[in-house]
Amino acid sequence: MSVTGLATPSSEAGLPPDAVIFGSTLQMEAIRDNLLKIAETNIPVLIEGESGTGKEIIAKFIHQRSHWAPGPFVKVSCPSASGTLVQSELFGYGEATSAGTIGAIPGRAEMADCGTLFLDEISELDVSLQSKLLELLQDGQFCPVNARDGKRIDIRVVCATNRVLDREVAAGRFRQDLYYRITGVVLRLPALRQRVADIPQIADYLIRVYSQRYQRNAGPLSPGTRALLQAHQWPGNIRELENLCKRYVIFGTEDVITSEMITRTSQRAEPNFVEGKSISLKQVTRNATKNLENKIILSALQATKWNRKQAARNLKISYRALLYKMKKAGLDGNNHASNGSGQNLIDLDPQR
Repeated sequence: MSVTGLATPSSEAGLPPDAVIFGSTLQMEAIRDNLLKIAETNIPVLIEGESGTGKEIIAKFIHQRSHWAPGPFVKVSCPSASGTLVQSELFGYGEATSAGTIGAIPGRAEMADCGTLFLDEISELDVSLQSKLLELLQDGQFCPVNARDGKRIDIRVVCATNRVLDREVAAGRFRQDLYYRITGVVLRLPALRQRVADIPQIADYLIRVYSQRYQRNAGPLSPGTRALLQAHQWPGNIRELENLCKRYVIFGTEDVITSEMITRTSQRAEPNFVEGKSISLKQVTRNATKNLENKIILSALQATKWNRKQAARNLKISYRALLYKMKKAGLDGNNHASNGSGQNLIDLDPQR
């Protein structure tokens, strides 16, 4: 099956290896260290990140390393419906008295008893249900729809959102008391474009998984194709990369990747011609090449935890040349500590 950004082998419900989930970037390594500290506690966790960054994978990682691991991992997709439908899905039905009903139907909260309840896209939860969820989180109690008596359960709650939730609170779309209840710890997952050093390893893993699933024998990607993947901006994050890897495995040629990457890069770099004005083809090409070089240098630095001598050896250039190129790109030794990726230091607009 596929779970929010990274595929897992169909023969097991396990997670990808830690090395694939967290890679080698400093930001993801820090997240892993924090996850190991909080997993065994019952502190509520909110996972923030763009769509496709692997929030469900992180929620399952927390579950599997907690003492709730023997119990179920139950997901509720908050945007899937609204109002009564979500309430019944989350809390279930009590003993109904109308004709044709069979009896009580447990909701997902009850199914998660002694396990983990994962509330995906919590920011989309209907306002009318936020107070009921707050009661569950405060007291471990809830009341099914049409039921007279409440129930008590013991669960671990992990929430996720692709929005900045405190802004939703400020806008009045999310209860402030619920916000503070679910944000014992807030984890912010970086976008894939902020961890370009991890892209080759993630792609290799996805190719292995889908080669097994589709019974194909897809080989590893060439260095040139890897460089194209690392130069891409990935608006769809890991899920977008996953779809590309699927197509590569199915069709058996890198053309399905390279043609799409080149098309997308050219669309991003395509200058807007205005009547009466001209552009320099040489300058546009030079800027696009320089941006790709900067991305590859950044990837090499992240892969070596900013060990510049090792990065220079991996890139097969001199240490002095690397320092010179880093200085021109604005990738000095201090910038990576503050922004994690240095992404904002690279000019991705070839017209500038």
